[in-house]
Amino acid sequence: MENYIHRKIEQILLKAIKNSPVIAVTGPRQTGKSTMLKELFAHYNYVSFDFPDIREAAQNDPATFIENLKTPVIIDEIQYAPEILPYIKIMVDKYTTALRNDEINGKFILTGSQAFTMMAGLTESLAGRISLFELLPFSFSELKSKPIEPIDCYKQMLKGFYPIPNITQREPQDYYSDYLTTYIERDVRQILNIKDASVFQTFVQVLAARAGNLLDIADIAKDCGISSITAKNWLSVLEVSRIIYLLRPYFKNITKRVIKTPKIYFTDTGLLAHLLKFNDANALMADKISGAFFENMIIMEALKNKFNNKANDSFYFYRDSNGVEIDLVIDKGQSFNLYEIKASKTIRADMTKSLTSTSLNPSQKFLISFNEMQMPIVKGVMAIPWQSAFI
Repeated sequence: MENYIHRKIEQILLKAIKNSPVIAVTGPRQTGKSTMLKELFAHYNYVSFDFPDIREAAQNDPATFIENLKTPVIIDEIQYAPEILPYIKIMVDKYTTALRNDEINGKFILTGSQAFTMMAGLTESLAGRISLFELLPFSFSELKSKPIEPIDCYKQMLKGFYPIPNITQREPQDYYSDYLTTYIERDVRQILNIKDASVFQTFVQVLAARAGNLLDIADIAKDCGISSITAKNWLSVLEVSRIIYLLRPYFKNITKRVIKTPKIYFTDTGLLAHLLKFNDANALMADKISGAFFENMIIMEALKNKFNNKANDSFYFYRDSNGVEIDLVIDKGQSFNLYEIKASKTIRADMTKSLTSTSLNPSQKFLISFNEMQMPIVKGVMAIPWQSAFI
């Protein structure tokens, strides 16, 4: 395909297809799931439940639909016809029982938006038979963009990382306006009983203004004129559909990680910029929120790297009773690393204060910034350029 941009996740997908009967690729809308799969598996048949007649056939008689399906096949928008999942399981089990794994492996590739609770049901319906992947928007390394100056980085943050603004001439503000409308109309209204879409959009804008900060549900609900319960429900949908990302606090007590207040980030800085009405990179860079934007982008680059490598890392932030705060903790199970993120080209030793004064005992400590040099800045802390932090 002309102008196709290869995705980092492709390598592990190609390995998984040889060893798993069913592959599922989830993620937000318009991240390029279908495009990638059609490029990688051009010889597969393709079925999309976006088409009403195909969707109805699968819903009305899923057994016959699966029997008549020519495999191998990519089934797009699986959330619209979850009725077929038990019948895929039956077919997989039939081949597995007959020890014909080579004949069934890689026969079904499913895609779907994570905005639906059904996607979680994939692991229940096809437990032990499915390999799950998640595709987020482009990373900087996938775009092969090598911005050196901070202003170039802010220009990319303003454009965002969804494919369309990056491979077409479409203006980001126009794209994200339509994206938000489509998301509300197609996804949110199917899950939540929202009578006034403008209130929900206000809710998303209020969240955007708090990007990089602790999440205060009661305060947000008050600003939007809704109940805290409604705010929690709406927030849950935004999180599951990967519009937002909640970074939870790090505690040695695992239970506390779940119940304590998280920080909020947006999966894409282009959508965040649209919600906050930024359309000029110089204005964004000069604004007091510029540091939060940079931090948001770096944390999302780390998350993309995790998903693209199917890593089992867990992400947190850290804050103690003495006011020591660390932007990102990456827990690898047997070890963990600490990251402080600074939107500055000039780095100073005092920027590492949180890293050097914490009682935590990580494997490594890093200061991520716009500085182009990789070097020890103080004892035990390595300064690294943002471009090389998560690739």
